[in-house]
Amino acid sequence: MAILEVQGVKKIYTTRLGGNKVQALSNVNFSVEEGEYVAIMGESGSGKTTLLNILAALDKPTAGSIVLEGKKLSDIKEAQMAAFRRDNLGFVFQDFNLIDTFNLKDNILLPLVLSGKLDDLDEKAEKVAAKLGISELLNKFPYEVSGGQKQRAAAARALITNPKIILADEPTGALDSKSTDSLLDIFEKINKDGQTILMVTHSVKAASHAGRVLFIKDGEVFHQIYRGNSNNHEMYQKITDTLTAITTNDRQ
Repeated sequence: MAILEVQGVKKIYTTRLGGNKVQALSNVNFSVEEGEYVAIMGESGSGKTTLLNILAALDKPTAGSIVLEGKKLSDIKEAQMAAFRRDNLGFVFQDFNLIDTFNLKDNILLPLVLSGKLDDLDEKAEKVAAKLGISELLNKFPYEVSGGQKQRAAAARALITNPKIILADEPTGALDSKSTDSLLDIFEKINKDGQTILMVTHSVKAASHAGRVLFIKDGEVFHQIYRGNSNNHEMYQKITDTLTAITTNDRQ
């Protein structure tokens, strides 16, 4: 069953100076099944970040629609949008977006507190922290832990509300190799537990952990590949071959 449907999405920006129109997305169509792990790749300027912002309801498409579990995002009133995001979407950002004056536990619990869901907070924090291997760090502050540990805390914050989809924007971009491997293992684990994940990334390594990879080019879904029975190494090679073919075609 499709949990997310993206239908004919177009996005045109009008520049402040000169009023020139820039088309970031021209005609994006795809769906995501419940429990899928999908990566979106594309060169800088291809429109993938614009697409993620529209999926997160942080921006609105010029045309087309986003449907999450049968509900059009365009039908949600502006006053209800923040609550809708908290209840349905989990976010993992490249730069963590943790609050330095909160310890990790309070950062993780923030979405629940903001939505007034105050029951069993300690138990919920400990459960999700155990899943991500940061139980012993809950009382530490962001400046006291490593980048990889910060990103685990950010992932825990995204998971705490049991979101319909986790939207991840370059989640390994600020991590070293060891921390990247650790986070990608965690993403695989939570996906196997049934969590739907949609990730935008430049990293072939990160994308190779997904079950499907969409390639965005010139504001459209240009190509896609499926994992099938491939392991991560074979998926890595599939992605590399596809990116090479796209680059070669562009030069011809």
